[in-house]
Amino acid sequence: MVETRKVQVTGGSTYTVSIPKEWATANGVSAGSVVEFYPEDDSLFMTPKTEDDRTEGTLDVTDLNGDELMRAVMTMYVSGFDIIALEAPRITTAQRRTIRQATQSLVGLEVLEETRDRVVIRDLLDSSELSIHNAVTRMRLIALSMLEDAVTALIDLDEDMARDVIQRDDDVDRLWMVVSRIFRATLRSPRAAEELGLPREVCFDYQSAARQLERIADHASKIAHLSLNFEDPVPEDVVDALEELHADAATVVDTAMDALFMDDSNEATQQANEARESVQDIDAHARSIDELLRDLDPARAQLLGLIVDSLSRSADYGGNVAETALQKAAPTP
Repeated sequence: MVETRKVQVTGGSTYTVSIPKEWATANGVSAGSVVEFYPEDDSLFMTPKTEDDRTEGTLDVTDLNGDELMRAVMTMYVSGFDIIALEAPRITTAQRRTIRQATQSLVGLEVLEETRDRVVIRDLLDSSELSIHNAVTRMRLIALSMLEDAVTALIDLDEDMARDVIQRDDDVDRLWMVVSRIFRATLRSPRAAEELGLPREVCFDYQSAARQLERIADHASKIAHLSLNFEDPVPEDVVDALEELHADAATVVDTAMDALFMDDSNEATQQANEARESVQDIDAHARSIDELLRDLDPARAQLLGLIVDSLSRSADYGGNVAETALQKAAPTP
């Protein structure tokens, strides 16, 4: 329910306004409490000042195992808990193994305490030192290098390179979790946004772009997996077509990401529109490659068709980043 208050002047020059008693009681604010104010454009956010900003969460893992337990730990991490206590009447050896795997797959976590019925994980990173911009930039570099190496592994029948691409997908996933954690922190606390030095709208744009980059990395990993099924070289005309398709898809993603990071709204809009328009050409190019595959062995043609689809979808995700860049560059109301 929206409440309104009248601004009053005290002492001739100080503006004052009362705060709702119900809110103050619920948040431990009373006479003498210190609160913090965070200006954001035409809004002013107020929050109680606390001595320890680290948040703790407890999760009963009695009935959780394997992937369910892994996802539960990741969810607690992304949700912003700095200290995560996992409890059960008896934590099994398999559960401990899964918890360690989850901890190793997330940035900044380590096991702080282990007992028969409790495992405590703590985030050692200082949130003020994290940079969502750097994390997204790193995701961009890894995802695009994965896509390039996946196509190279297919053309050269290089199994080692293909397996390296598959492993690098974990690096992108870790960064995606970091970006999601940072973004959710800015939604909960104006202090987090201030420490980042970015408006929350921009954090949302970066998080949206990071989701597309994570998907591109998934498709690079998929191409690498598919390349392991090839024993004979891909026909030269198909190789040329795939290399061209990859180059065009990578250009879309690069152009869109450049637009997202630009401060000049006019130039960003122009770049983003170029990326969006290029996606249509890539879809037509992908259909022309499908024609080349008709004369191949059906099994090889199917595998190559899946690879073409992954490259085309990667360009589509670049188009999604371009849409986000357009929204970021648009005038604010």
